[in-house]
Amino acid sequence: MSSKQGGGVLTGMKPTTVDPTNPLVLLIIQVVIIVLVTRSLNIVLSRLQQPRVISEVIGGIILGPSVFGRIPGFNDTIFPEASLPYLKLVADLGLVLYLFLVGVELDPRMVMKRARMSISISAAGIVIPFALSVAVSLGLYKINDSTRGDSFTSFLLFIGVAMAITAFPVLARIITELKLLHTRVGSTALCAAVGDDITAWVLLALVVSIINASNSLTALYIFLLAIAWGLLLIFLVRPVLLTLIIRTNSHINGPTVAMMAITLILVLTSAFITDIIGVHSIFGAFMVGVIIPHSDGFALGITEKIEDLISILFIPIYFALSGLHTQIGLLNDGASWGYVFLVIFVAMFGKISGCGIVARMYGLDWRESLTV
Repeated sequence: MSSKQGGGVLTGMKPTTVDPTNPLVLLIIQVVIIVLVTRSLNIVLSRLQQPRVISEVIGGIILGPSVFGRIPGFNDTIFPEASLPYLKLVADLGLVLYLFLVGVELDPRMVMKRARMSISISAAGIVIPFALSVAVSLGLYKINDSTRGDSFTSFLLFIGVAMAITAFPVLARIITELKLLHTRVGSTALCAAVGDDITAWVLLALVVSIINASNSLTALYIFLLAIAWGLLLIFLVRPVLLTLIIRTNSHINGPTVAMMAITLILVLTSAFITDIIGVHSIFGAFMVGVIIPHSDGFALGITEKIEDLISILFIPIYFALSGLHTQIGLLNDGASWGYVFLVIFVAMFGKISGCGIVARMYGLDWRESLTV
């Protein structure tokens, strides 16, 4: 029985109780707290020239088991484990829509112009960190009791993929907030990150197939299906979408309600397809954003309609969730902290050296190359 039917708090309902039939009450409490904490942190950190994503992740850590979670009953009351799937669902939906907007704002002509450089940078950003992860993996394998019984090869591949991957949503958030999306550095870095992450998901599928002793061709099938879906969007869906935009005059007066509905359905459908293929749903949404016509008012109209809601409400939830799952207290000895800093250093060195050198070879100056 829902709170309306049962009389709500007047009949003894506890707003912080996880109720599968009415999860909205606790969800509202969680969202309000997350937005208040992350926005408050942003007021402080923005004075230090830090992007909002830093405030959102730190806010999640503060609200999680590392800080506020140490207050007796806080996590069990405000962020009980049973409620997190509902919060994650809202966050994932917001992330899908956000990456769609990032794709909308990215100029496809700039993407094509720098495709070769982006692919080369992406390859360097995968190969070098992956190679450097070998030494780190050996030490981690020996000190980690949970790896007992797992083959070192599987563990090595998993760590290699983890160090080679780029946090695409984080990068997109930083680039858009700093208004670098239409610059040479921003567009190159974002396109390279797309290729980097898609490759990483394919490699992850390969690792899983090796661990499970299943068909190792699965990774190849995932890659081919992702390419096929991208080509379908470009050569079939985009012309149809362009025709509908012109017929509804959405390119002149902005998107109509019908065109907004069609576009959002397309975004969710593409996210669904890439997810079931084996690539993260955000890439499906991002690809739809890229194929949206950019030469008229349609793209701008879509952005104006949904950007603030996504940026203020949905995205802080996603990044705060990362912090909520972080338990710094588990790093309770010097060796653990040492390996944390070692992994960070090796990953940074691999990314900066690999991507920076390749970017320099393509004519970017050293400042731009290191920024990439």
